[in-house]
Formats: sequence, C-alpha cells, structure tokens
Amino acid sequence: MADISTIHKPHYPALSRMKSDLIRANRECKSRKLIHSAKWAAEMSFAIDAPVDFQQCLAFQERPAFIHDYDKYTLAASYFDLKEYDRAAFFVQDCWSPKAYFLHMYGRYLADEKRKIDNASDSIGPPSKLENETLNTLKTELSKRYNTKELDGYCIYLYGVVLKKLDLTRDALEVFVDAVNKEPLHWGAWKELSLLITDKETLVSLLLPNHWIKNLFLGEVFLELQLHEEALRIYQNLGNNGFSGSAYILSQMAIAHHHMREVDMALNFFNDLQEMDPYRLEDMDIFSNLLYIKEMKADLANLAHRCCDIDKYRVETCCVIGNFYSIRQQHEKAVLYFQRALKLNPHYLSAWTLMGHEFMELKNTSAALQAYRQAIEVNRRDYRAWYGLGQTYEILKMYYYCLYYYRQAQLLRPNDSRMVVALGESYEKLDRLQEAKKCFWKAHSVGDVEGMALFKLAKIHERLGEEDQAASAYTEYINESNRQGIINTEDQSQAHKYLANYYLSRGMLDEAAAAAQKCTEFVETKEEAKTILNLVQVKRSMTDTKYGRVYGMQSMNSEGFNGNNQTPMGRISPVNLRFQLYNDEQL
Repeated sequence: MADISTIHKPHYPALSRMKSDLIRANRECKSRKLIHSAKWAAEMSFAIDAPVDFQQCLAFQERPAFIHDYDKYTLAASYFDLKEYDRAAFFVQDCWSPKAYFLHMYGRYLADEKRKIDNASDSIGPPSKLENETLNTLKTELSKRYNTKELDGYCIYLYGVVLKKLDLTRDALEVFVDAVNKEPLHWGAWKELSLLITDKETLVSLLLPNHWIKNLFLGEVFLELQLHEEALRIYQNLGNNGFSGSAYILSQMAIAHHHMREVDMALNFFNDLQEMDPYRLEDMDIFSNLLYIKEMKADLANLAHRCCDIDKYRVETCCVIGNFYSIRQQHEKAVLYFQRALKLNPHYLSAWTLMGHEFMELKNTSAALQAYRQAIEVNRRDYRAWYGLGQTYEILKMYYYCLYYYRQAQLLRPNDSRMVVALGESYEKLDRLQEAKKCFWKAHSVGDVEGMALFKLAKIHERLGEEDQAASAYTEYINESNRQGIINTEDQSQAHKYLANYYLSRGMLDEAAAAAQKCTEFVETKEEAKTILNLVQVKRSMTDTKYGRVYGMQSMNSEGFNGNNQTPMGRISPVNLRFQLYNDEQL
C-alpha cells in the first residue's frame, strides 16, 4: 500500500517567487488561448499579496522564429478570440514557432469539437466516439514531433488531450507527466493528469517535478481519490502559506467538506466564497446541491435568480435552476434545464447525474439508465452514477445487476454507510444472508448515517435463527435511535416486540414486561403487547415464591463466534451491546 507521506512533501518558495511564476504562467497560457489555465493563474496570483518585479515578469522574450511568425500569429489569435477556429488554424498552418504551431493544432482540435457539438442531435447522448477522423489525424502529426522531441510543454499537453479523447489512457498518462515536467506552470496539464490517476499506487509511481504547484495538484488528486482529510490538510497549508485569499482554495475546501457529508461546514465555506467573489459561477451547482439537501428552498431560489442574472447560458446556472425546479417537484422543467446544460457542455458530469435523478423521479427508468451511463463515460469514479444505476435496477427487480453497480459504488466510497447498506440489501434480496449480515455490520462500524444498519442486521440474525445476536442488535438499535432522536415507529415497534417475546421465552419477566409496555405506545403492536403482558402476569403467578423471581438470562456464547460465518459479538448483554471490530476484508 502506498504511503501518502512519501507522496506529499510540501515545498513553498517565497511568496514573491510564486507570484512571479503565476504572472508568467498567465501570460504564456493567454498567448496560447488556454483561457481556463490563464484565468486560474490570474486568480491565484491575485490572492498573493507580495512585491514582484513586474517589468521582469512581463518582459517580451521571444525566439526569432516567433518574431518571424508574429503577423500571422496575431491575425490567427484575433480569429481565435472570435471562435473562428478553422480560420485561425489556416493562417498559421505554415508557421514553425512553438506558439504559432500550438495555435494551429489547437484551432484544428477545437474546430472539430465545436462541429461535433453543433451537429449533435437533441438526444441526451454526447457526440459519437466514432467521429474521430480529425483526432486520429492530429494524433499522427503530434506523435511524429513528440517522438523527435520537437514539441514544447504546451504542445505535449495538447497531444495528451488528443490521446485521452481517443481513450488511449495509459499513453495519455505518460504524456501528461512529460508535459508537467516540461512546463510545470501550466495548470491545465496538471488538471488533466489528476483525472487519470485511479489509485495511490499510480500516484506514487509518477516522476513529477518538485515544483510548488505540485501541492495544488495533490489536493486535486486526493479529492478524486476520496482522501478528503489529506486534501484538506494540503489546502489549509496553502492557505497558511500565502493563499488565504484564494477563491479556488476556498471552493476546494468547500467541496472536500461536501464529500465528507459535513453539509453545514461546506455551506459556511460557500457563503464565505460568495462574499469574496459574488459573481463567481464555478461550483455554484455544488452549492445548490447542498441547499437542496438541507431543503433551503428560499436560499436555493435566491441563488438561481442570482446565477441567472450573471449568465443564464452557463452550465452551472442551468444546473442550479434545474435543482430549483426539482426541489419544487417540477421534474419535467428540471430535466429541461439539465439538458440545456449538456447542450452547452456534453461532458459536464453533474448535469448527467442530476438528470438521472430527475428521470428516476419521473419513473422513466430507461432514460435514467442512459443518463447514469453517460455520467460514468465522463468519469468512471463518479459514485453517484454507479449508485443511481444500482437503484434503477433495484426498482426493476434485477438484483444481480443492482448488486454489481452497488458494489462499484461501494468500492469508490468504502466508508459511506449508504453504499454498504444498499449492497447488503441486494445480498438480502438474493438470499445471500451471510454476505448481507457482513454488509450491515460494516455499515454500522463505519458510522451509519441513516440509522438503518442495526435494524437490518437484527432482521438478518432473526431470519437465521440467531436469537441472542438478534436481541443484542435490536437493543443497540433502540439505544442508538434514542441517542440520535430518530423516530421510526414501524421499526422501533418491531424491535420492542421481538425483545418482549425474547425475554418472555427466557423467563426474564421484568424485562419482558418493560419491552411489552413500550410496545403499547405503538399502534402497530399495541394488541400484541397486551397479550404479552397477560402472559407475563400468568407466569409470575405460577412462580414458586420460595425461589424468588428469575432475573438472570441464559448464557450466551462467550467465545465471540457461534460459527465461522457468525457476526462476532463477544459476551453480549441485550441492554449493553458492545460489538467487536468485524473483519471486513471481504467487502
């Protein structure tokens, strides 16, 4: 297993050095029309309050080849700004300077992507993967120069993007590593690389430059790998080392808390982010998800109106409005806005998963399946899409299918009790009760957020005839419900009824009477409780007074296991259950 400490060794130079780096990165990315990386560098530079020599940072230092291509480059750059990508690529097709050549290849790539989107039908699928003729041509041309080491870091990055589009993931990974080593100031290359790292072992194996931007890259990777605490530590260190005023760092911390289900903390970060940058639309769809979870309808409505006033044709705005209609139970309108978001960007992950949820609400399972599958095409590590597929197949009563998809979701979120409970329910429906029992036990062990695991575990024990373990689990379920203030009359009444019968069968009359008395508080078990109380009275009257009342209970298995497949319980008391740690290596 890879050790995180060997991956992350923080390196922070002087603030003035970092600011100078970001100013140069902004200039270089802007000149190549890499607008998102240029914006990121500008925002990060703005957050650093340190003196720099701007004249040196902005000095015009270009190769003679670029000066020769300057007129063609500036003309192409002007067309590029107007999104006339083919026209821009045409005027620099004979240029050999690195910037002009990049603009030529990038223009051809973006023109092809734009055509795919424009020609796409109104169906919810992204552009067909069969339309790769232009990408294959670009790959061939770039690979020739890459093999002869004629490409600079930015062109190597573009080569990696083309390889990724063609699903040549392993080759793309190697190329992006080369790109960040050649040009460590280009954030776009780091970002693309982070999306290709699937585990810690892969991360450790990469030969990355020891540059301070690597810290930001590791924060992105740790978020992708569900290592949220490690990601938060990195962002907190960055905040303490000059980036406390960075909107990007603040939003990343909000996302980390969101993934950790710390909703209130995430909302606080997003509220701070809005005060810092009130016109920022990035990640506002995630903010709207949090408001949706908390059922803050008025705040979600305000956010939707504000985003619409800023730019109603942004994908984030469409997702926020979609959530606004969803919380009002207007699911058809919600689907419409998620489809608009996908028209703007067919690879926008949140829109696919949210649209899948809306189709589920509309009971359109075929469309939901398609939406979730497209989400997985965009990002195979999106646990929400895998979980949504599992739910859909569960509704269709295709339990072997839902078992597979829940398993994938659980592998991505091993410590999320919702995934483990869903997996246990699938095993239960397939009568694989031993596996179900292990799942419900694990869900309780990792922290059952919905308070369901113990009750389901008790039901499994009951079905298997493991009466002592069932009684212990029911007792702990009742105690946990009381501690957390959870009210579920149906489940709690069943738990008290089982305990009343359990104690009665073992002659524990006082405990049986107490449990039966609790049953009288529930409509579902009131009549049965009266019968149990009558039986308790009869048994008490028959007890020989010279021996006193029986308060003890039959001895349980003190070795902790009743068999190789039993859930370990230790020495169990139904009123004070203390589960031992379960060996969950099989999950």
